[in-house]
Amino acid sequence: MTPDETEERFIALESIIAENERTLKDLNQIVAQQALTIDRLRREVHFLAQNFDAGGQIRPLSEEVPPPHY
Repeated sequence: MTPDETEERFIALESIIAENERTLKDLNQIVAQQALTIDRLRREVHFLAQNFDAGGQIRPLSEEVPPPHY
């Protein structure tokens, strides 16, 4: 292999690595956004589970658990 061919291969590998790094960074951002969305959705589901019955109706105040008294 000639020095020019070796240099071309190194340049090609560097390009591939740079593209992989960009892709990894993009995917990391997507995963972080999805984690935030999942956390928000979990909070919403928890809120709905606490405030609505199985039929989708708002629970009456008489069924609410009062806050603890100190």
